[in-house]
Amino acid sequence: MVESCVIVLSRPWPIKTARVPLTVDADVRNASGSVDSLGSLNVFVHAAEQRSFVEAGRVLGVSAAAVGKSIVRLERGLGVRLFHRSTRSVTLTDAGRMFLLRCRRILAEADAAQAELSAQRASVQGRLRISLPLVSEPLLPMLADFMAAYPDVVLDLDFTDRVVDVIEEGFDAVLRVGEPSDSRLAARYIGRFQRRLVASPDYLRARGTPQTPADIAGHVCLQYRYPSTGRLETWPLRDAPEQFRIPESMVCNNVETRVCFAIRGRGIAYVPDYSARAALQDGRLVTVLDAHLDAAGNFHLLWPSGRHVLPKLRVFIDFVSTRLMDMVAGGTGTPGPA
Repeated sequence: MVESCVIVLSRPWPIKTARVPLTVDADVRNASGSVDSLGSLNVFVHAAEQRSFVEAGRVLGVSAAAVGKSIVRLERGLGVRLFHRSTRSVTLTDAGRMFLLRCRRILAEADAAQAELSAQRASVQGRLRISLPLVSEPLLPMLADFMAAYPDVVLDLDFTDRVVDVIEEGFDAVLRVGEPSDSRLAARYIGRFQRRLVASPDYLRARGTPQTPADIAGHVCLQYRYPSTGRLETWPLRDAPEQFRIPESMVCNNVETRVCFAIRGRGIAYVPDYSARAALQDGRLVTVLDAHLDAAGNFHLLWPSGRHVLPKLRVFIDFVSTRLMDMVAGGTGTPGPA
């Protein structure tokens, strides 16, 4: 119906915003104790200001008939006449003049509320609930830098190896290793990394450097156990003997412990290259069996699709994408908002 087109909240006249209750006097209330929609009040104010249904319709972009029907419906609901009508103009009744003052205040209050909400949406603040894998490097420095750049955003971080349900569990975003598979989520590719077998030069001098996957059986192996399942991580070595079993010399449930133990000469660890990059660069660790290992992984940042992305989440997505992509690729990143 054409009447549905008259809900317009912008107005050309200056008004003073005042904090008043969103009510009208008792003699202009309808039987249910409430007035019509803000759209109808807006039409009424335009008609009163223009003193013409035709001019009000022109400003609102609807027909004079639509304005007239809206006014009639409003008068019927209120149980009073708001306008004296003639063939050339319309003028307010006493009730109409009183109602006009109240309507201006009501619409001014609505404008103020709308502006307040718009400003809140535009500002970068609020709580972000993020699910992250169980790694410290390079995530922790990057997250600390995000806090410095956006101090009004509260980070609620959940580190887990479990594949969380982003939507059902109320997460704003999740950083995940692997390819996205949930069609409900939007995704941004962050970067690619390799998993490596690493050991210290001192350890290899003492125990020898493995030349084939079978040689691993004679070494101290620092293994990872998934907290959510209790299973040991597989070392995907090509050309390994059938029924080959990696020795369980030490088992833990994080990356940092294995990197630390490997640096201190306690054995061989299978870790993401970014977690041991500094030690590999300065020679505290070296890689082994590279020709027998092809274990690449991808980082993706995921968040619920099909909804408006709030500023706090938008800056997080951009910041993480820029910083983490650089860090995973081997750079140092650049602090500050993306």
